[in-house]
Amino acid sequence: MATVDGDNGLGLVVGPKANEIAMEKAEKYGSGWVSVCHSNHFGIAGYYPLKALERDLIGWAMTNSTKLVAPLWGAERMLGTNPIAIAFPGYKEPPIVIDMATSAAAYGKIEIALRKKTELPRGWIIDKEGRMTTDPQKMVNGGALLPLGSDRESGGHKGYALGAMVDILCCVLSGANWGPFAPPFALRQEIPTRSVGKGIGHFFGAMQIDGFIDKEEFKKQIDEWIRVFRSTKPAPGTNGPLIPGDPEREAEAVRSKEGIPLIRPVVDDLLDISRKTGIPFGIDKV
Repeated sequence: MATVDGDNGLGLVVGPKANEIAMEKAEKYGSGWVSVCHSNHFGIAGYYPLKALERDLIGWAMTNSTKLVAPLWGAERMLGTNPIAIAFPGYKEPPIVIDMATSAAAYGKIEIALRKKTELPRGWIIDKEGRMTTDPQKMVNGGALLPLGSDRESGGHKGYALGAMVDILCCVLSGANWGPFAPPFALRQEIPTRSVGKGIGHFFGAMQIDGFIDKEEFKKQIDEWIRVFRSTKPAPGTNGPLIPGDPEREAEAVRSKEGIPLIRPVVDDLLDISRKTGIPFGIDKV
């Protein structure tokens, strides 16, 4: 176990280094757990357990983030989207990769809806008065994301509790800024009224499978688990259950061949950056 001070460095540098420490400790001692303070945005949470898979380890990664999420029955932003990622290696089947926000939706989906000028599903966001809304602009104008599950009847207390767990492991344990005191990722976002620690916090874990069960047996059982769940009777109008990681793998295969589709407002932003920096930006279609 260890705590890493990121020295206010790029999260994309601090995160991989701390994850490397966790994996090295796991290979030496059986498991390794690293809490990080004084860091910044570390990118995609799922990247880190994927690196553990390369060593036949089970990997975990979590981070806190800018306040965007209201606690259950709250009417203001207090938590980040606080994602959790974990991955399990398979034998012949692809790995099980879980990477999810503890909010009802990732903030990126709010941004896309704003750019497309479309409404959101009910249960994702509230306005500044704490009332549910489907208008993404009302969330941006002082509202908040809801925790995973939305309200109490639909399990919002579970999403809130998971977000709290991430906040405590990443921040209270490491000495980073927790809850509403997390520094913002973007300059246009509200600056916290005070600091209770240093920077953003992360939490990484890695475990040797052999400490519990024979590694090859475990991976073969993961294969069997995947096949059993894939054979589940499909619900009406569906092709049956997905395995965590399936949508991302399918999207990667398509995007690798066909490219990444971008909506016009995103293209405009990229063209603007290209003009200001002098970096060429090539696209097939506008």
